[in-house]
Amino acid sequence: MDHRVPHDLGRDLAKKATVAAFASYAQKYSEYRPRMDWTGEYTANASFSVKGIDLKGTVEVGERDVALDLGVPLLLRPFKSKALEVIDREIRAWVAKAKAGQL
Repeated sequence: MDHRVPHDLGRDLAKKATVAAFASYAQKYSEYRPRMDWTGEYTANASFSVKGIDLKGTVEVGERDVALDLGVPLLLRPFKSKALEVIDREIRAWVAKAKAGQL
């Protein structure tokens, strides 16, 4: 499943907002051991651990949106919706802060 969070910041500022959002998420939800490793200038691998199962996905910062793709086993599908909801909320909050010059 591909989830997109729209923005109008330009790619570089959107990446800064995404990094800040993920850091905030990682602090709030440290029990899930969130991790983001940048594999390119605007692409990253993301991972989380839920109930001993590692979930992996990708993040891509585009010109107009941030795309999230998270692979989740059937057993943990309810977690996927919640995780994407929380990550979406964090990214939107940091996009708003970036637009307000707070980043």
